[in-house]
Amino acid sequence: MAKKEYFTHQGITYDVTFNESETVRHGGPFDRGSADSYYGRMWNPHYYVENTGFSDRIEKEEMTPEQVREYDAGYEYNEQFGDKKDWG
Repeated sequence: MAKKEYFTHQGITYDVTFNESETVRHGGPFDRGSADSYYGRMWNPHYYVENTGFSDRIEKEEMTPEQVREYDAGYEYNEQFGDKKDWG
């Protein structure tokens, strides 16, 4: 089992132990935020019900405030600790 990793954003602590956490599940708000940051996309809250691209996409207007905060946390997490896609 991998060492647990956490990220605190706006007073909420997220389990960012990739591949072991529901918080960062593929397609979830945190995952989509971190992916948008990684690919240099604008902040645009959304998530997928299941896996990215293979399930319904939920837009910001349909998200709860908690889901938008989770997306924001994922975006900020990658801005602080992640890397960026080298389009080079």
